[in-house]
Amino acid sequence: MRRAFAVAVVAAIVCGVLSCWLVLIGWSLMGEAVSHAVLPGVVLAYLVGAPFAIGALAFGLLAVLLIGQVRARSVLKEDAVIGVVFTVLFAFGLMLISVVPSQTDLGHILFGNLLGVSPADLLQVLVIAAGALAVVLLKNRDLTLYAFDPTHARAIGLSPRRLSALLLVLLALTVVVAIQAVGVVLVVAMVIIPGATARLLTDRIGRMLVVAPSLAAGCAVVGIYASYALDTASGPMVVLAQGSVFAVVHVFAPRRGLLWRGLVRRRPQRTARVAWSP
Repeated sequence: MRRAFAVAVVAAIVCGVLSCWLVLIGWSLMGEAVSHAVLPGVVLAYLVGAPFAIGALAFGLLAVLLIGQVRARSVLKEDAVIGVVFTVLFAFGLMLISVVPSQTDLGHILFGNLLGVSPADLLQVLVIAAGALAVVLLKNRDLTLYAFDPTHARAIGLSPRRLSALLLVLLALTVVVAIQAVGVVLVVAMVIIPGATARLLTDRIGRMLVVAPSLAAGCAVVGIYASYALDTASGPMVVLAQGSVFAVVHVFAPRRGLLWRGLVRRRPQRTARVAWSP
């Protein structure tokens, strides 16, 4: 349980930080593409006895490269290219799982295996997460400027293409960390929901970078406790906890919540009735 809590909280923090930029730039679909495209790399790594992080990172970068090349050499829009690439790679991974010998259980790749985390897995997650967070902290200002105004970033000497590539590499590393917690199928929720929730609560990127990982880490703890109490899978409960927080924020958030906006829309009508009443 201690290792499960450690992996879940670390993965939630890394995903929460990166999700802020993915939401601001509009890369939610790219996050889904990379998270699903790493499946064949993970399976191949398990088959040859290599660390799954190597295979996942290799296929994550391969997916990004394929998306860029197809988009640049065809008339298809980005969403169509992403849909083609990630579904084909995901299907390739499912095919590999189907031909793996039956005594090898790879189901935890799809749905996570928090309660089966080994000390070696924990160390791997900690090392990758520390590296990703270190890069994020070093490039925080550049990535923020690229997210809000890539034209200005280019004007002051920054390369939007390099920053985009850096962000995609960080996404691949983050997906590798989150797979251990929730599996390939649900990892996209970890890299989107925290940033989307924080975006409903604040306009400032500095606050988003605090709110998103804090909410994600809290949901990780609540999800694991809930899975223990209800005797359910841990990964899905972590994602359900994040989804529940998003739903509450979506309804009750100041200025952007449904309830707040409904009240604002009714205020002019009430004012008009008072003004014209005898």
